[in-house]
Amino acid sequence: MKRSTRTILSLVVTAVVAAVMFYILVPAINVYNQEMWVLIAILGAVFCVAYFLFGIKSNEPKTQSTGKSPIKKLKMAHKPIKIAIAVIIVPIVVLIFGNLVSSTFFNAQKYANIIEVKDAEFETDMPETDLVSNIALMDTASATLIGNKTLGELSDIVSQYQVGENYYQINYNKTPKKVANLEYADFFKWFNNRSSGIPGFVMVDPVDPHSNSAEYIPFDKPMKYVDSAYFSEDLHRALRFSYPTKIFGSYSFEIDEEGNPYYIVSCMSPKIGLFGGMDVSEVIIFDPCDGSHEIYDLEDVEPWVDNVFTGTLASQKYDWFGTLKNGFWNSVIGNRDCKVTTDDFGYIVIEDDVWFYTGVTSVVSDESNIGFIISNARTGEYKFYSVVGAEEYSAMQAAEGEVQEKNYTASFPSLINVSGEATYIMVLKDNAGYVKLYALVNVENPTIVATASTQTDAKKDYLKLIGEDSKEEEAPQEALSLDITVKEIKRTTVSGNEILYFITEDGTYFKQSVASDETIMFINAGDKISVSYYKTSIEKINQMIEWKPYVEPQPKA
Repeated sequence: MKRSTRTILSLVVTAVVAAVMFYILVPAINVYNQEMWVLIAILGAVFCVAYFLFGIKSNEPKTQSTGKSPIKKLKMAHKPIKIAIAVIIVPIVVLIFGNLVSSTFFNAQKYANIIEVKDAEFETDMPETDLVSNIALMDTASATLIGNKTLGELSDIVSQYQVGENYYQINYNKTPKKVANLEYADFFKWFNNRSSGIPGFVMVDPVDPHSNSAEYIPFDKPMKYVDSAYFSEDLHRALRFSYPTKIFGSYSFEIDEEGNPYYIVSCMSPKIGLFGGMDVSEVIIFDPCDGSHEIYDLEDVEPWVDNVFTGTLASQKYDWFGTLKNGFWNSVIGNRDCKVTTDDFGYIVIEDDVWFYTGVTSVVSDESNIGFIISNARTGEYKFYSVVGAEEYSAMQAAEGEVQEKNYTASFPSLINVSGEATYIMVLKDNAGYVKLYALVNVENPTIVATASTQTDAKKDYLKLIGEDSKEEEAPQEALSLDITVKEIKRTTVSGNEILYFITEDGTYFKQSVASDETIMFINAGDKISVSYYKTSIEKINQMIEWKPYVEPQPKA
């Protein structure tokens, strides 16, 4: 086989592989996309392999001697391979060089300046309300459980469709909602139902998770382009063929105020070097019913859109700001004034926008927060509130410890204003994932915990614990006294405070923190003691006030 024929055949094979890879992987054809450079290197390797295989049993006639040296003949014979090797090497060099010049080592200040963070007043921006109506208390795991249960009650729907894996937080008519569109269960379900499309979506109310209910809402016009469809109806493929050069970030399903479905697709671009500081630059609003679409600059995005940025990206950008503003080496060695976000985030609706919420802690200590931030999911705006206290996971442990005998799990909390006190609010779930209780935990003193089956009752108990009364003038709770025999002692630690639970024969708990009364360390299992206590909102859990060893009453003379 002639070298020219081998080269042409190898190029054909490479082109076919490139087309297949583009169709399957749908990469952005963009110099700022690292995936594109990796694929170019792979295609160079494909050409080399094909060229080698086509030459294994080559019947190419031997070249007559022309006076050229053997080394020069060898160089000429493998010129296509040299080009292919160059095609492999160049992307590798670009990737190494691009990541180097885009690194935080050379661009610490640029990373820190990607966002601007405004200081704000907690009491001003978050006034006290009687009931929380703007915070998504339910997490995605609970929403998924409830949504699947709702769909399971619709026999004609559940046999062909399933609820999508992702629930998206939106502001629907100024009320927080979690929504997820239906998806095809598998290839055959898509093949049999592609003409009728996706018929509807599930909406869950995350503000009142105790209701444990969701609503299935049919579309006026079915969705054709979704993540679980195939070939040209696949959402990612339809977008890529319309925007071959855009680097897609997040995809989120939303509905407008009239209930029409859309996908909100963020387009990314680097702010630093070739690949560094990837941030949202444009937004595509894609209609999955008819495939129409429009691209917007950030400042021109429709006001009903909620999810342009993700909570993960918002936290990452703040971490750059918090750790790199005093230079790279300070972020590694000195850590002076370095702060980062906690590991998770929640959602809160303010006016007509969804905001991410997360705590901020010092790099050198993760036991407490030095404040918290909120970030607008549509505009990317940041606000910082200086509220010092327990970090979120400590508050979750405090809430779980309040009802530890039930083995409930706390959701990631949000921050609210209760009588001027910064307070975490969260829900407690059972082992099945259903919401059972509301919990309020004081940020400054996480040993102050109130739990109840309703927000109203939890807040009422919480106000008593912080020395306030809600709306009613109630008489202070009278201290009770009792002689008990301690059967068992359990210990837990909340934000560094050790709390002891003294359990009686009938399973009643009397709790007290060591910080409040160190003498409780002298109580042993089997001891009989006299206690004074208050009842809490949880049955069989009492707050100990003081104790003393039991003294047998003296018989009357």
